[in-house]
Amino acid sequence: MMGSGGRMSENKIVLVKRKTRLEELVVRYNTVQQAQFYIERLGADFSDYISEDLTYRKAVETAVIELSALGRVQVLERQHVPNFIFGDEDTVVVLGQDGLVANTLKYLQEQPLIGVNPDPQRWDGVLLPFTVNDLRLLLPEVFRSRRQVREVTLAKAELNDGQSLYGVNDLFIGRRTHVSARYLLRHGGTAEQQSSSGIIVSTGLGSTGWLRSVLAGAAGITRSAAGLGLAAREAAGSIAAAADFSGAAGREQAAGANADGVAAAAGMSQDTGRQGQADGAGAGMASRLA
Repeated sequence: MMGSGGRMSENKIVLVKRKTRLEELVVRYNTVQQAQFYIERLGADFSDYISEDLTYRKAVETAVIELSALGRVQVLERQHVPNFIFGDEDTVVVLGQDGLVANTLKYLQEQPLIGVNPDPQRWDGVLLPFTVNDLRLLLPEVFRSRRQVREVTLAKAELNDGQSLYGVNDLFIGRRTHVSARYLLRHGGTAEQQSSSGIIVSTGLGSTGWLRSVLAGAAGITRSAAGLGLAAREAAGSIAAAADFSGAAGREQAAGANADGVAAAAGMSQDTGRQGQADGAGAGMASRLA
């Protein structure tokens, strides 16, 4: 059934986009020329920033044209997502990268989310199975609930003061300064003393990223090694990295965490915020990936 203006649906389609690296540089340095001077002074290729920006802008333009033929479109910048009120019947289209999909998922309930790769030659996009050219055929199937969806479980951390925090990929529990500390870890009715800089709590969705990096890196290090060990935060073979850092042991262990619940690993990583005791159980709240 067509809506007014020949549109397939009157429900809102929210297109979530981000600033490119070039746009962020211009915000910081005011002009493209000043941004170019800064990048080239660092020895980097500024033409790559230009190319990325043009490709992403073209993808946004194409997405808006394709989506406007199907429904009412609202373009939403990444920085406005936390304060945006998504309607129950909204369809959310995220013009990647993966981090933008994961960040947007935190603010959804049961709305379908479609991850779109704006630049397949540049980004692998684990959470970006579609391109802008797929939207015209894909959205009608989503509107009619004829598209297979994959539910995503979020991890929820509850602090001592009553605050809570959701994580789509993972949570880091530890000191902001990354210094090691002794603490008592309780999980599943068991307890043990630990001494580390913190704990990574990974969901099934995040098990191929940070957790996989830690497991794969640890599996490849021996105490008698003469050299030094290097761990990439996202240790997965990718177009961007042009390498495969994953080891067999790391793949096997990470695969075991790819479930509806969460997996925990003691380790060192980036802090996400305040300290506190956390409940690592998978939250009942879930969104959907079309």
